[in-house]
Amino acid sequence: MDYDVIVVGARCAGSPTAMLFARLGYRVLLLERSAFPSDKISTLYIQQPGVARLKRWGVLDAVVATGCPELDHVVYELDEVRVEGCAAAVDGVSSAYAPRRHLLDQILAEAAVAAGAELQERCAVTGLLRGGDRVTGVRYTLPSGKEATARAWLVVGADGMRSTVATLVDAPKTVEHPRLTCAYYTFWHGLKTYFELYEGDEGWVSAVPTNDAVLVSAYFTQDRFDEVRGDAQGAYLRSVEVNAPALFAQMRAGEQVERLRGTGDQQNFFRQAAGPGWALVGDAGHHKDSITARGIGDAFLQADLLTGHVGDRLGDEEHLAQALASYAEERDRLLTDSYRATLLVAQADARPQRKALLRAVSTSPDLTQRYFDTVAGVRPVSELYTPELRALLSPAAESTPSR
Repeated sequence: MDYDVIVVGARCAGSPTAMLFARLGYRVLLLERSAFPSDKISTLYIQQPGVARLKRWGVLDAVVATGCPELDHVVYELDEVRVEGCAAAVDGVSSAYAPRRHLLDQILAEAAVAAGAELQERCAVTGLLRGGDRVTGVRYTLPSGKEATARAWLVVGADGMRSTVATLVDAPKTVEHPRLTCAYYTFWHGLKTYFELYEGDEGWVSAVPTNDAVLVSAYFTQDRFDEVRGDAQGAYLRSVEVNAPALFAQMRAGEQVERLRGTGDQQNFFRQAAGPGWALVGDAGHHKDSITARGIGDAFLQADLLTGHVGDRLGDEEHLAQALASYAEERDRLLTDSYRATLLVAQADARPQRKALLRAVSTSPDLTQRYFDTVAGVRPVSELYTPELRALLSPAAESTPSR
Protein backbone atom coordinates (compact mmCIF):
# COMPACT_ATOMS: atom_id res chain seq x y z
CA MET A 1 0.00 0.00 0.00
CA ASP A 2 1.15 3.57 -0.78
CA TYR A 3 -0.57 4.81 2.39
CA ASP A 4 -2.38 3.38 5.37
CA VAL A 5 -5.32 5.78 5.11
CA ILE A 6 -6.59 8.06 2.36
CA VAL A 7 -9.00 10.78 3.46
CA VAL A 8 -11.01 12.51 0.75
CA GLY A 9 -12.01 16.03 1.83
CA ALA A 10 -9.94 18.24 4.13
CA ARG A 11 -12.49 20.32 5.98
CA CYS A 12 -14.25 19.87 9.36
CA ALA A 13 -14.57 16.10 9.08
CA GLY A 14 -11.61 15.16 6.92
CA SER A 15 -8.76 17.13 8.45
CA PRO A 16 -9.44 15.98 12.05
CA THR A 17 -9.76 12.39 10.79
CA ALA A 18 -6.44 12.65 8.96
CA MET A 19 -4.82 14.34 11.95
CA LEU A 20 -5.94 11.68 14.41
CA PHE A 21 -4.90 8.80 12.16
CA ALA A 22 -1.51 10.47 11.60
CA ARG A 23 -1.06 10.86 15.34
CA LEU A 24 -1.55 7.10 15.63
CA GLY A 25 1.49 6.71 13.40
CA TYR A 26 -0.27 5.93 10.11
CA ARG A 27 0.78 7.16 6.68
CA VAL A 28 -2.10 9.41 5.66
CA LEU A 29 -2.92 11.05 2.33
CA LEU A 30 -5.40 13.93 2.60
CA LEU A 31 -6.98 15.00 -0.69
CA GLU A 32 -8.90 18.27 -1.10
CA ARG A 33 -10.72 19.41 -4.23
CA SER A 34 -10.30 23.13 -3.44
CA ALA A 35 -7.36 25.04 -1.96
CA PHE A 36 -6.91 26.80 1.37
CA PRO A 37 -7.87 29.34 2.47
CA SER A 38 -11.38 29.08 1.04
CA ASP A 39 -14.89 29.60 2.32
CA LYS A 40 -18.01 27.42 2.27
CA ILE A 41 -21.65 27.63 3.28
CA SER A 42 -21.87 27.05 7.02
CA THR A 43 -23.62 28.13 10.23
CA LEU A 44 -20.09 28.41 11.73
CA TYR A 45 -21.30 27.63 15.26
CA ILE A 46 -19.38 25.05 17.29
CA GLN A 47 -21.13 23.94 20.49
CA GLN A 48 -19.22 23.23 23.70
CA PRO A 49 -18.61 19.49 23.02
CA GLY A 50 -17.01 20.40 19.68
CA VAL A 51 -14.90 23.13 21.27
CA ALA A 52 -13.79 20.66 23.94
CA ARG A 53 -12.50 18.40 21.16
CA LEU A 54 -10.57 21.30 19.62
CA LYS A 55 -8.97 21.85 23.02
CA ARG A 56 -8.21 18.15 23.46
CA TRP A 57 -6.63 18.06 20.00
CA GLY A 58 -4.44 21.09 20.79
CA VAL A 59 -5.89 23.40 18.13
CA LEU A 60 -8.29 25.58 20.15
CA ASP A 61 -5.59 28.17 20.86
CA ALA A 62 -5.14 28.69 17.12
CA VAL A 63 -8.88 29.22 16.68
CA VAL A 64 -8.99 31.71 19.57
CA ALA A 65 -5.96 33.54 18.12
CA THR A 66 -7.98 34.42 15.01
CA GLY A 67 -9.99 36.84 17.14
CA CYS A 68 -13.09 34.68 17.21
CA PRO A 69 -15.19 35.81 20.21
CA GLU A 70 -16.25 33.53 23.05
CA LEU A 71 -20.00 32.82 22.94
CA ASP A 72 -21.27 32.07 26.43
CA HIS A 73 -24.85 33.33 26.26
CA VAL A 74 -27.73 32.00 24.13
CA VAL A 75 -31.14 33.56 23.50
CA TYR A 76 -34.13 31.70 22.04
CA GLU A 77 -37.30 33.71 21.51
CA LEU A 78 -40.60 32.39 20.15
CA ASP A 79 -43.30 35.07 20.10
CA GLU A 80 -43.52 36.36 23.68
CA VAL A 81 -41.62 33.41 25.21
CA ARG A 82 -37.90 33.97 25.76
CA VAL A 83 -35.27 31.77 27.35
CA GLU A 84 -31.66 32.73 27.98
CA GLY A 85 -28.71 30.80 29.29
CA CYS A 86 -25.68 28.76 28.32
CA ALA A 87 -24.75 25.10 28.17
CA ALA A 88 -22.65 23.62 30.95
CA ALA A 89 -18.91 23.36 30.55
CA VAL A 90 -17.41 20.29 28.88
CA ASP A 91 -13.89 19.34 30.03
CA GLY A 92 -13.43 22.88 31.32
CA VAL A 93 -14.77 24.51 28.13
CA SER A 94 -17.72 26.78 28.89
CA SER A 95 -17.93 28.79 25.66
CA ALA A 96 -18.95 28.09 22.10
CA TYR A 97 -17.20 29.66 19.09
CA ALA A 98 -18.19 30.50 15.53
CA PRO A 99 -14.98 30.96 13.50
CA ARG A 100 -15.13 31.85 9.82
CA ARG A 101 -14.67 28.72 7.76
CA HIS A 102 -11.77 30.04 5.69
CA LEU A 103 -9.91 30.34 9.00
CA LEU A 104 -11.11 27.19 10.77
CA ASP A 105 -10.65 24.83 7.83
CA GLN A 106 -7.09 26.02 7.22
CA ILE A 107 -6.23 25.61 10.91
CA LEU A 108 -7.54 22.03 10.87
CA ALA A 109 -5.71 21.20 7.64
CA GLU A 110 -2.46 22.61 9.05
CA ALA A 111 -2.94 20.51 12.19
CA ALA A 112 -3.29 17.40 10.03
CA VAL A 113 -0.08 18.25 8.17
CA ALA A 114 1.73 18.97 11.44
CA ALA A 115 0.71 15.50 12.63
CA GLY A 116 2.31 13.96 9.55
CA ALA A 117 -0.50 13.75 6.98
CA GLU A 118 0.32 14.55 3.36
CA LEU A 119 -2.09 17.19 2.03
CA GLN A 120 -2.69 17.51 -1.69
CA GLU A 121 -4.95 20.39 -2.71
CA ARG A 122 -6.84 20.90 -5.98
CA CYS A 123 -7.16 17.15 -6.38
CA ALA A 124 -10.53 15.62 -7.30
CA VAL A 125 -11.29 11.93 -6.79
CA THR A 126 -12.70 10.35 -9.94
CA GLY A 127 -12.78 6.65 -9.08
CA LEU A 128 -11.90 3.92 -6.62
CA LEU A 129 -9.43 1.07 -6.81
CA ARG A 130 -10.75 -2.33 -5.76
CA GLY A 131 -9.57 -5.79 -4.92
CA GLY A 132 -12.61 -8.03 -5.17
CA ASP A 133 -15.40 -6.38 -3.18
CA ARG A 134 -12.92 -4.35 -1.10
CA VAL A 135 -11.93 -0.72 -1.74
CA THR A 136 -8.14 -0.50 -1.93
CA GLY A 137 -7.48 3.07 -3.04
CA VAL A 138 -8.50 6.03 -5.17
CA ARG A 139 -8.03 7.45 -8.64
CA TYR A 140 -7.78 11.24 -8.74
CA THR A 141 -6.77 14.19 -10.87
CA LEU A 142 -3.77 16.36 -10.05
CA PRO A 143 -3.78 20.17 -10.39
CA SER A 144 -2.06 19.68 -13.74
CA GLY A 145 -5.00 17.63 -14.98
CA LYS A 146 -3.03 14.39 -15.02
CA GLU A 147 -4.49 11.32 -13.36
CA ALA A 148 -2.89 9.63 -10.37
CA THR A 149 -3.69 6.64 -8.18
CA ALA A 150 -2.95 5.80 -4.55
CA ARG A 151 -3.61 2.63 -2.57
CA ALA A 152 -4.44 2.33 1.14
CA TRP A 153 -5.92 -0.05 3.70
CA LEU A 154 -8.76 2.39 4.33
CA VAL A 155 -10.40 5.12 2.22
CA VAL A 156 -12.43 7.70 4.18
CA GLY A 157 -15.02 9.85 2.45
CA ALA A 158 -15.20 13.23 4.19
CA ASP A 159 -16.31 15.06 1.09
CA GLY A 160 -19.65 16.52 2.08
CA MET A 161 -23.35 15.91 1.63
CA ARG A 162 -22.92 15.14 -2.10
CA SER A 163 -19.98 12.85 -1.39
CA THR A 164 -18.16 11.40 -4.39
CA VAL A 165 -16.86 8.55 -2.25
CA ALA A 166 -20.39 7.70 -1.04
CA THR A 167 -21.58 7.65 -4.66
CA LEU A 168 -18.69 5.47 -5.83
CA VAL A 169 -19.21 2.86 -3.08
CA ASP A 170 -22.98 3.09 -3.63
CA ALA A 171 -23.61 3.73 0.07
CA PRO A 172 -27.38 3.57 0.58
CA LYS A 173 -29.34 6.04 2.68
CA THR A 174 -30.54 4.01 5.63
CA VAL A 175 -32.71 6.83 7.00
CA GLU A 176 -34.11 9.74 5.01
CA HIS A 177 -36.66 12.51 5.54
CA PRO A 178 -37.86 15.34 3.27
CA ARG A 179 -36.11 18.71 3.19
CA LEU A 180 -37.78 21.06 5.66
CA THR A 181 -36.17 24.49 5.35
CA CYS A 182 -34.19 26.70 3.02
CA ALA A 183 -31.74 29.25 4.40
CA TYR A 184 -30.11 32.53 3.37
CA TYR A 185 -27.43 34.43 5.24
CA THR A 186 -24.88 37.21 5.09
CA PHE A 187 -22.58 39.17 7.42
CA TRP A 188 -23.15 42.52 9.10
CA HIS A 189 -21.02 45.17 10.80
CA GLY A 190 -22.40 47.32 13.59
CA LEU A 191 -24.47 44.67 15.39
CA LYS A 192 -24.14 43.62 19.04
CA THR A 193 -25.67 40.22 19.67
CA TYR A 194 -25.29 36.97 21.55
CA PHE A 195 -25.96 33.69 19.78
CA GLU A 196 -29.66 34.33 19.17
CA LEU A 197 -32.52 32.44 17.54
CA TYR A 198 -35.92 33.99 16.88
CA GLU A 199 -38.97 32.13 15.67
CA GLY A 200 -42.03 33.93 14.35
CA ASP A 201 -44.81 33.90 11.81
CA GLU A 202 -42.47 33.77 8.82
CA GLY A 203 -39.83 31.31 9.94
CA TRP A 204 -36.63 31.55 11.93
CA VAL A 205 -33.82 34.10 12.23
CA SER A 206 -30.45 33.54 13.88
CA ALA A 207 -27.56 35.83 14.78
CA VAL A 208 -24.05 34.51 15.44
CA PRO A 209 -21.06 36.75 16.26
CA THR A 210 -17.97 35.62 14.39
CA ASN A 211 -14.44 36.94 13.82
CA ASP A 212 -15.11 40.19 12.04
CA ALA A 213 -18.90 40.50 11.77
CA VAL A 214 -22.22 39.03 12.86
CA LEU A 215 -23.71 36.25 10.74
CA VAL A 216 -27.46 36.78 10.35
CA SER A 217 -29.45 33.94 8.80
CA ALA A 218 -33.09 33.59 7.78
CA TYR A 219 -34.75 30.18 7.51
CA PHE A 220 -37.91 29.60 5.49
CA THR A 221 -40.07 26.52 5.07
CA GLN A 222 -38.96 24.41 2.11
CA ASP A 223 -42.24 24.95 0.24
CA ARG A 224 -41.34 28.65 -0.08
CA PHE A 225 -37.99 28.05 -1.77
CA ASP A 226 -39.03 29.00 -5.31
CA GLU A 227 -40.79 32.12 -4.02
CA VAL A 228 -37.88 33.17 -1.81
CA ARG A 229 -35.09 32.72 -4.32
CA GLY A 230 -36.99 34.92 -6.78
CA ASP A 231 -36.19 37.88 -4.50
CA ALA A 232 -33.81 36.43 -1.92
CA GLN A 233 -32.54 39.74 -0.55
CA GLY A 234 -36.05 41.13 -0.10
CA ALA A 235 -37.36 37.93 1.50
CA TYR A 236 -34.34 37.79 3.81
CA LEU A 237 -34.82 41.34 5.06
CA ARG A 238 -38.58 40.91 5.48
CA SER A 239 -38.04 37.76 7.51
CA VAL A 240 -35.70 39.52 9.94
CA GLU A 241 -38.06 42.49 10.22
CA VAL A 242 -41.05 40.25 11.04
CA ASN A 243 -39.37 37.62 13.20
CA ALA A 244 -36.68 39.69 14.96
CA PRO A 245 -37.62 43.39 14.82
CA ALA A 246 -35.03 44.51 17.39
CA LEU A 247 -32.30 42.79 15.41
CA PHE A 248 -33.65 44.35 12.21
CA ALA A 249 -33.38 47.79 13.78
CA GLN A 250 -29.68 47.16 14.40
CA MET A 251 -29.25 46.01 10.81
CA ARG A 252 -30.81 49.21 9.49
CA ALA A 253 -28.16 51.17 11.35
CA GLY A 254 -25.42 48.69 10.41
CA GLU A 255 -23.79 47.58 7.17
CA GLN A 256 -24.12 44.41 5.12
CA VAL A 257 -20.55 43.51 4.20
CA GLU A 258 -20.90 40.42 1.99
CA ARG A 259 -23.26 39.12 -0.65
CA LEU A 260 -26.25 37.03 0.37
CA ARG A 261 -25.68 33.28 0.20
CA GLY A 262 -28.28 30.54 0.47
CA THR A 263 -29.40 27.00 -0.17
CA GLY A 264 -32.59 25.06 -0.55
CA ASP A 265 -30.81 21.71 -0.42
CA GLN A 266 -30.76 20.92 3.28
CA GLN A 267 -31.04 17.15 3.16
CA ASN A 268 -31.89 14.94 6.13
CA PHE A 269 -30.39 11.44 6.07
CA PHE A 270 -28.08 8.77 7.41
CA ARG A 271 -26.02 6.82 4.89
CA GLN A 272 -24.43 3.46 5.51
CA ALA A 273 -21.36 4.50 7.46
CA ALA A 274 -18.80 1.93 6.31
CA GLY A 275 -18.02 -1.12 4.21
CA PRO A 276 -15.04 -3.22 3.11
CA GLY A 277 -12.10 -0.83 3.01
CA TRP A 278 -14.13 2.39 3.28
CA ALA A 279 -15.88 4.67 5.77
CA LEU A 280 -17.80 7.95 5.68
CA VAL A 281 -17.48 10.80 8.18
CA GLY A 282 -19.19 14.16 8.53
CA ASP A 283 -21.85 15.26 6.07
CA ALA A 284 -20.86 12.46 3.70
CA GLY A 285 -22.46 9.93 6.01
CA HIS A 286 -25.00 11.97 7.94
CA HIS A 287 -26.62 15.33 7.26
CA LYS A 288 -29.47 17.24 8.86
CA ASP A 289 -30.98 20.68 8.62
CA SER A 290 -28.52 23.34 9.75
CA ILE A 291 -31.11 25.10 11.92
CA THR A 292 -29.74 23.42 15.06
CA ALA A 293 -26.10 24.15 14.14
CA ARG A 294 -24.81 20.67 14.94
CA GLY A 295 -22.88 19.91 11.74
CA ILE A 296 -19.35 20.89 12.76
CA GLY A 297 -19.56 19.29 16.19
CA ASP A 298 -21.00 16.11 14.67
CA ALA A 299 -18.12 16.00 12.19
CA PHE A 300 -15.60 16.24 15.03
CA LEU A 301 -17.42 13.48 16.91
CA GLN A 302 -17.31 11.13 13.92
CA ALA A 303 -13.59 11.73 13.40
CA ASP A 304 -13.02 10.75 17.02
CA LEU A 305 -15.28 7.70 16.76
CA LEU A 306 -13.74 6.29 13.58
CA THR A 307 -10.12 6.69 14.62
CA GLY A 308 -10.90 5.44 18.12
CA HIS A 309 -12.53 2.26 16.87
CA VAL A 310 -9.79 1.51 14.33
CA GLY A 311 -7.02 2.27 16.82
CA ASP A 312 -3.55 0.91 16.12
CA ARG A 313 -4.60 -2.30 14.32
CA LEU A 314 -5.50 -0.99 10.88
CA GLY A 315 -3.56 -3.74 9.09
CA ASP A 316 -5.54 -6.49 10.83
CA GLU A 317 -8.37 -7.19 8.35
CA GLU A 318 -10.60 -8.95 10.85
CA HIS A 319 -10.16 -6.17 13.40
CA LEU A 320 -10.75 -3.47 10.77
CA ALA A 321 -14.03 -5.03 9.66
CA GLN A 322 -15.26 -5.20 13.24
CA ALA A 323 -14.01 -1.67 13.99
CA LEU A 324 -15.90 -0.23 11.01
CA ALA A 325 -19.08 -2.04 12.04
CA SER A 326 -18.73 -0.74 15.60
CA TYR A 327 -18.11 2.78 14.33
CA ALA A 328 -21.27 2.65 12.23
CA GLU A 329 -23.36 1.37 15.12
CA GLU A 330 -22.09 3.98 17.58
CA ARG A 331 -22.43 6.84 15.09
CA ASP A 332 -26.10 6.07 14.57
CA ARG A 333 -26.74 5.58 18.26
CA LEU A 334 -25.14 8.87 19.27
CA LEU A 335 -26.64 11.01 16.52
CA THR A 336 -30.19 9.70 16.20
CA ASP A 337 -31.69 11.77 19.04
CA SER A 338 -30.30 15.05 17.74
CA TYR A 339 -31.43 14.11 14.24
CA ARG A 340 -35.00 13.57 15.40
CA ALA A 341 -34.93 16.78 17.44
CA THR A 342 -33.67 18.75 14.46
CA LEU A 343 -36.52 17.46 12.30
CA LEU A 344 -38.98 18.73 14.89
CA VAL A 345 -37.31 22.14 15.16
CA ALA A 346 -37.46 22.54 11.38
CA GLN A 347 -41.14 21.52 11.10
CA ALA A 348 -43.36 24.59 11.00
CA ASP A 349 -46.40 22.64 12.20
CA ALA A 350 -44.59 21.65 15.43
CA ARG A 351 -44.39 25.27 16.53
CA PRO A 352 -47.13 24.99 19.22
CA GLN A 353 -45.24 22.13 20.87
CA ARG A 354 -41.97 24.11 20.78
CA LYS A 355 -43.69 27.09 22.35
CA ALA A 356 -45.19 24.97 25.11
CA LEU A 357 -41.78 23.46 25.80
CA LEU A 358 -40.06 26.84 25.97
CA ARG A 359 -42.74 28.25 28.24
CA ALA A 360 -42.36 25.29 30.61
CA VAL A 361 -38.56 25.43 30.53
CA SER A 362 -38.56 29.15 31.32
CA THR A 363 -40.25 28.54 34.70
CA SER A 364 -37.23 26.83 36.27
CA PRO A 365 -33.47 27.56 36.33
CA ASP A 366 -32.79 23.81 36.42
CA LEU A 367 -34.99 23.14 33.39
CA THR A 368 -33.46 26.08 31.56
CA GLN A 369 -29.99 24.67 32.20
CA ARG A 370 -31.05 21.21 31.08
CA TYR A 371 -32.60 22.70 27.96
CA PHE A 372 -29.44 24.50 26.88
CA ASP A 373 -27.35 21.44 27.71
CA THR A 374 -29.60 19.40 25.42
CA VAL A 375 -29.41 22.00 22.65
CA ALA A 376 -25.61 21.88 22.73
CA GLY A 377 -25.37 18.10 22.96
CA VAL A 378 -23.89 18.18 26.46
CA ARG A 379 -26.60 15.83 27.72
CA PRO A 380 -29.09 13.54 25.93
CA VAL A 381 -32.69 14.57 25.25
CA SER A 382 -33.92 12.01 27.81
CA GLU A 383 -32.33 13.99 30.65
CA LEU A 384 -34.38 17.08 29.79
CA TYR A 385 -37.69 15.36 30.42
CA THR A 386 -37.76 15.32 34.20
CA PRO A 387 -40.99 14.65 36.13
CA GLU A 388 -41.15 18.40 36.76
CA LEU A 389 -41.09 19.20 33.04
CA ARG A 390 -43.59 16.48 32.17
CA ALA A 391 -45.98 17.88 34.75
CA LEU A 392 -45.70 21.34 33.22
CA LEU A 393 -46.30 20.23 29.65
CA SER A 394 -49.65 19.68 28.06
CA PRO A 395 -50.35 16.15 26.78
CA ALA A 396 -49.84 17.31 23.20
CA ALA A 397 -46.40 18.73 23.97
CA GLU A 398 -45.21 16.10 26.43
CA SER A 399 -43.67 13.79 23.87
CA THR A 400 -41.95 16.52 21.83
CA PRO A 401 -38.12 16.45 22.00
CA SER A 402 -36.19 19.69 22.44
CA ARG A 403 -34.04 21.50 19.96
